[in-house]
Amino acid sequence: MSVLQLKNVAVPSRLNPVDLELPEGQLVGLVGPNGSGKSTLLMSAAGLLPAQGEVKWGGRELGEIPIMERGRFAAWVPQEAQFSFGFSVASVVGQGRFAHGDDGLGVAEALARFDLGKLADRPVNQLSGGERQRVMLARSLVVAPNIYFWDEPLAALDVKHALQVLELARELTQAGATVLMSLHDLRLAMCLDRAIVLDGGNLCADGDPETVLSNELLQSVFGVKVEKTDGWNLHLT
Repeated sequence: MSVLQLKNVAVPSRLNPVDLELPEGQLVGLVGPNGSGKSTLLMSAAGLLPAQGEVKWGGRELGEIPIMERGRFAAWVPQEAQFSFGFSVASVVGQGRFAHGDDGLGVAEALARFDLGKLADRPVNQLSGGERQRVMLARSLVVAPNIYFWDEPLAALDVKHALQVLELARELTQAGATVLMSLHDLRLAMCLDRAIVLDGGNLCADGDPETVLSNELLQSVFGVKVEKTDGWNLHLT
């Protein structure tokens, strides 16, 4: 079953028409240079940015799905978490259960999963950027949705926590959820099931990362040359 379908989805001057379909249980990365349209596509798919075209979740038009039902079907993590209030870490993570009735299910486990247990009572506006990002990821986890929309979830994280997030994403997809994330690290993109490449607001490649992230495409889109030996060596063209 398709968890997400986009048909002719576009945002004038930011994203040209995109057709896209994601099945259940897939780990998908949006990659491309800065300003390529990754966040615009992600926000449009998540229903957070007005866009032309058709967006469907689980085969249903997004506009026909009640707000509370949307809050159970999908979870969103922004590129940068900003808080102007002093709610505790635990209460912010618990907000992920709002559409389920504020039952608190899974909050303690999510705090532990992201090494936030000792920070549970700390005001979120006193945390570092990486800590705030982990709070948002933990909040998305307790939603237990069909699809996770994560915008650059690894950007503010150290190596340990970035790897933990990728491990979690793999576990979520193995359990049947779909994860759609934007990211910059091409090496990490190679660990995903599918890579979708954007450039200048255009979707220019979509498929298995080993195939899609070819030397020719990387030279064209990113301006880098790749040498594949034990790992990747990237050089400016």
